[in-house]
Amino acid sequence: MDSACTKSVVDWLVDGARSAKLPQDVLTEMCERMSAGGLPLWRAVVFVRTLHPQVLGRRFVWKPDSGTEVGEAPFGLLERDAFRNSPMLHVAETGREIRRRLADADCPMDFPILQDLRDEGVTDYVISPLRFTNDEIHFASWATRQPGGFTDAQIEAIAALVAPLARVAEIRASRRTATTLLSTYVGNNAGERVLAGKIRRGDSDEIHAAIWLSDMRGFTWLADRLEPQALVDLLNRYFDCQVPPIVEHGGEVLKFMGDGLLAIFPIGAEADPGKVCAGALGAAYRARTNVADLQAATGEATDVRFGLALHLGNVLYGNIGSGNRLDFTCIGPAVNLAARLEKLAGQLGRTILASQDFARHCDDALTPIGDFAIAGFANRQTAFGLADEIEKRRLAIEAVP
Repeated sequence: MDSACTKSVVDWLVDGARSAKLPQDVLTEMCERMSAGGLPLWRAVVFVRTLHPQVLGRRFVWKPDSGTEVGEAPFGLLERDAFRNSPMLHVAETGREIRRRLADADCPMDFPILQDLRDEGVTDYVISPLRFTNDEIHFASWATRQPGGFTDAQIEAIAALVAPLARVAEIRASRRTATTLLSTYVGNNAGERVLAGKIRRGDSDEIHAAIWLSDMRGFTWLADRLEPQALVDLLNRYFDCQVPPIVEHGGEVLKFMGDGLLAIFPIGAEADPGKVCAGALGAAYRARTNVADLQAATGEATDVRFGLALHLGNVLYGNIGSGNRLDFTCIGPAVNLAARLEKLAGQLGRTILASQDFARHCDDALTPIGDFAIAGFANRQTAFGLADEIEKRRLAIEAVP
């Protein structure tokens, strides 16, 4: 093993692996450099746990012929016997390195994965703990098919990589964690703005957007009758009816307000407002169907219904709050009108209402249902509804004796 190559790679890692733009590029470049210096790697794996509501961690797998592939491990992995009985988990729990010389006839085969590796021709297998500065332990594994396994010099080279690799992995993971948490709790675009430095109170931009403001009907009634955990579970299923359609149609969820949801569909300088509004309306149709399906699945006892207002206008998008407790959200008269329309939808017994500014971009998909006095607005506002809801309401009225 070329000691000069090892030192060069260690120095590169200590300097932050700057030439590697993505986390997977770090593993690829490191392994390629070490292989060129004489380390006979057949496979290298790095596994780093992450803070994500659906992902336990990320797995980076390098092989000479395929480079580095990245996979995400779901939390369900914790329940699988293959993971619970793995040397990786043992290393993560104990913080001690494991080495198995699979080329030796008397090598302990105390983990199921070892037989699989031996069948693939692996002669030596090392799992190293990657210790982060907060005492978290992640891991990296190294495998070779070299006859007789790794030499002592090669094991020393691997050991020299572990600490600087852990530092780089921690830095990259911290950045990804920050991005993930911001995306999870404030939205993708808002999270990007915060990471870009828009963190001072009052930092805001005026943007043009379609506004989505929805609310669950009868939430107070449900909250009084359901057990707390059952209510939380129902709310999550209810929001599952709306969030995926919003995201799929180009929208961004800004906040959940109890049973309410605020989202925007930004309209950039080059965007077609008609296409953006059509996307928002398409999401509304999908959400309405999803909520109806949820109601059918839960039964009449829960009475899951929702109301939605769609509007188009300029909003102030930025940091609002006090001291070091801020919220990245949007405000303005356009948001206020959307909130008033959502309440009006409930009063009129309709699921979806839209403003005139929104409806004029939707051809004949929305029909005017009347002019209404809206609290806080000097002029009466024309509200628009869906044609199928208008017809459904007419039939219901005619059916009354």
